Amino acid sequence: MRAMIKTSLILFLACLGAMESRAQVDPHFSQYYMYPSYLNPALTGAFDGEYRATAIYRTQWGNITTPFSTPGAAIDFNGNKSLNYGVSVLQQSAGDGGYNYTTAYGNIAYTGIRFGPAETQRLVFGLQAGLIQRKFNPSKLRWGTQWNPSLGYDASLPGDALSRTTATSFDAAAGILYYDAQPGKKANIFGGLAVSHLTMPEDKFSETSTEKLPMRLTLHGGVRLSVNEGLSITPNLLYMRQGTASETMVGAYAQIKADANTDVLAGMNYRVKDAFSPYVGFYYKNFTLGLSYDINSSDLSKIQKGSNSFEISLSFIGRKKVQTPETEFICPRL
Repeated sequence: MRAMIKTSLILFLACLGAMESRAQVDPHFSQYYMYPSYLNPALTGAFDGEYRATAIYRTQWGNITTPFSTPGAAIDFNGNKSLNYGVSVLQQSAGDGGYNYTTAYGNIAYTGIRFGPAETQRLVFGLQAGLIQRKFNPSKLRWGTQWNPSLGYDASLPGDALSRTTATSFDAAAGILYYDAQPGKKANIFGGLAVSHLTMPEDKFSETSTEKLPMRLTLHGGVRLSVNEGLSITPNLLYMRQGTASETMVGAYAQIKADANTDVLAGMNYRVKDAFSPYVGFYYKNFTLGLSYDINSSDLSKIQKGSNSFEISLSFIGRKKVQTPETEFICPRL
């Protein structure tokens, strides 16, 4: 595992110095904490159970054009020793051009670096590998060659000829995570760093294009503050940068114990210079349901005609019927 740790560190140093100035193209979620394997591969298996199944769905811009819809699903397993593993898929349908962005990844995380009381402080290294595909339907696009000076747009006129409408490439990512899972503390800190698209896959639909998908840097973290036995508050922060585009999100949520099996979750995130995202959720036994709604606060609100973004997420954690003290720890929640 020393080789794995050394490789991860080298990848981080290399990619931080090689990020190019291009625009951000990856989908994003307001409930990023509910889809952890997409956020950082080091979060694979970071929960108090045997396995976790997660699904998330986001829709946006419905009043302006064909809605952008982004479903994602993942399952990961806690190896209970030094390795966690999982798989995830994501697919975004975007705009009137029939554009589709699909990813399929396998994740692995090494959790063998543990220290502190009962070894509840952990440093985790994660790797991710898989395929990324982009495709679109050219019949749904409007081309300059289809413009008739007398009649305007004429669908009967031929559009531009393209050599390809699908691009599939190998993709990889790496991540590192620290979290303090010691129970009974007033404050449990967590934080991580991930770099996606280490291979910088080709992003082209013509044989002559040299465009590549820029790397995406992700920084995330927070602290779980235990107010009393029935209430905790978790301030959190997310920063992403891809090419010349960046996104900063700050917020907090509260977890309130309603009864022995039910918790209520409520909070809000603010995507700087973009949107407020109130959030409400429910934890019942091993299920967590989350709902959020982005309220645009930028100049786009003037033209979007009330078209904001909606997200729904559902997570299930499988646990043994009888838990041992070793598995009862505070997992990093974002």
